[in-house]
Amino acid sequence: MNERIHELVKILNEAAAKYEAGSPIMTDFEYDAFYDELLGLEARTGIVVENSPTQKVGHEVVSALTKVRHDVPLLSLDKTKEISKLQSFLQAGQGVMSWKLDGLTVVLKYSDGSLVQALTRGNGEIGEDVTHNAKFFRNIPKKIEFLGDLSIRGEAVIGFAEFEQINDEIDNGEKYKNPRNLCAGTIRQLNSRIAASRNVDYFAFAVLSGGSHFEKKSEQLAFLAQNGFALAEYKIVGDDNVENAVERFKNAVAELNYATDGLVLTYDDIEYSASLGSTSKFPRDSIAFKWADELAVTKLLNIEWNTSRTGLINPIAIFEAVDIEGTTVERASLHNLSIVENLELGIGDEITVYKANMIIPQISENRTRKGGILPPESCPVCGSSTNIKDENDVKTLHCTNSNCKARVVRGIVHYISRDAANIEGFSTQTVEKFLELGFLTNFSDIYRLRDYEEQIVAMRGFGEKSFANLMESIEKSKNIGMANFIYGLGIDNVGLSGAKALCRHFDYDFEAIRNAQPLEIAAIDGFGGIIAASIYEYFQNPENNRIVDNALTHITLVGAAISRPQETSHLKGKTFVITGDLTHFKNRKELTEHIESLGGKVAGSVSSKTDYLINNDTTSASSKNKKAGELGIAIISEQDFLALQNG
Repeated sequence: MNERIHELVKILNEAAAKYEAGSPIMTDFEYDAFYDELLGLEARTGIVVENSPTQKVGHEVVSALTKVRHDVPLLSLDKTKEISKLQSFLQAGQGVMSWKLDGLTVVLKYSDGSLVQALTRGNGEIGEDVTHNAKFFRNIPKKIEFLGDLSIRGEAVIGFAEFEQINDEIDNGEKYKNPRNLCAGTIRQLNSRIAASRNVDYFAFAVLSGGSHFEKKSEQLAFLAQNGFALAEYKIVGDDNVENAVERFKNAVAELNYATDGLVLTYDDIEYSASLGSTSKFPRDSIAFKWADELAVTKLLNIEWNTSRTGLINPIAIFEAVDIEGTTVERASLHNLSIVENLELGIGDEITVYKANMIIPQISENRTRKGGILPPESCPVCGSSTNIKDENDVKTLHCTNSNCKARVVRGIVHYISRDAANIEGFSTQTVEKFLELGFLTNFSDIYRLRDYEEQIVAMRGFGEKSFANLMESIEKSKNIGMANFIYGLGIDNVGLSGAKALCRHFDYDFEAIRNAQPLEIAAIDGFGGIIAASIYEYFQNPENNRIVDNALTHITLVGAAISRPQETSHLKGKTFVITGDLTHFKNRKELTEHIESLGGKVAGSVSSKTDYLINNDTTSASSKNKKAGELGIAIISEQDFLALQNG
């Protein structure tokens, strides 16, 4: 038993680390099964090793964000899948039941009505300061009526629609696995512009300290709502109606825009809750109810291999159709090659499938484990050879052909997307059809489509009006910002913000960018060796340069002229941090773009590299003002900034 305990601890800790990194090696179902087994062994033997996941709360804090100790430890919740346990829990009194949203727990602190700090839960004792990103949560109040100190706990989440859109436009092959990973990655970014560009919502669910004197949890929630905070739906329940409440929540999951992994039940009586105390890991006044997964046994029919824009080939399990949670399911993503191997999948295997969080189909277990599924040696789309990459013990499969049809389709779709050429009315299906007919071979051929007017107009579902609209959109795209164009090239690991930084560093000289050496690119703030290698290797490819040159004969990089820093600007090379409300500029994005147009840079947090902190409230006790004061950094208002730019 002792050996099994150590084995389970190792398995679970490794799985948790991979999950936090966005590269899961097992399903949630498998993790829960291992966790429950470990919990049972620890209870029976009394052996609990120091690094057991049953003794930990949340992930370890390993990022470069500032670490801050929580005023009160943030514990995780005990969990159950049994209604009877909820009924027993409520025999002591009424409770408040609400959604358990699957995002990132964040504590917001307000002082005198203003947001002064935001901390992630971290490991429960020490969190990370993400104030620079929390200010961009789209639904939190910037000012509240309550003027004392207030600390609240809530969940930051990203909706399904936003998740799908960001994944569609992502600039590398490793898409986010679920909205939770996307939300966590967004909030923990060092650059607040990333959080500002994504729709992060925040739902408050507890007052940790401050506010009025509350006797009931429901009074806390009413107070939070009165001060402008969004709340997840909740119900007051007792042991006599909790089963009906759970059923009502369960029936509403399909309509919810956010991922949920169950419900949370907390006693309504705050004084009683406080009297219960907590264990080393769980508070005794709350419990999480996780959906009892509806399992279905089926037979694995095939593994499909789906080639992405960057050549990453993703495995997808195809199985005999089964009904789960009211819908028919017959396929599930396996994410990567490591999961295929760990499940020991074989054609004809008897597998159990379910919907994670009642939404995402997954394989929970393989009952027969025949094995034998091998990754294809050639790309399923173009037939070129494949290769396996093993990074951090996670195996992924890749197509080696840069001209693979699947890669070309997705590459063109990426080029015409909103943040690149922004060609409206050009669907993926149209791109695929034009490729099939030979009208397109790469994105530069978009600008020669008028040569095929007669054939396109004659296509079913097209016609003269559709063709004219498409030509108008293409014509508009011929004036394209240099950063948007570079982003549209689809270079691995280069997003729009990275493309902008690249342009600024090389003074908007496109030829200098494509002739740059890796060491010079890697020296750009926020880049490094991996991004530098991606850019250098892209422009070392003669075929890539041929396509780029073809495109450049049709387009004008207007962004180079518009965005080029003014040579005489006093701000060139200066780093700014922006905080607080603005009056002269419409928003931070407008001020950021203005600073960048003058050759300056905008960072998300104050550091020794900051030259100026822009804050109209120069005397406030905000954390950024305090940090700037400690480092001797000038705090200036918008008017000061306008005077500064004019010399």
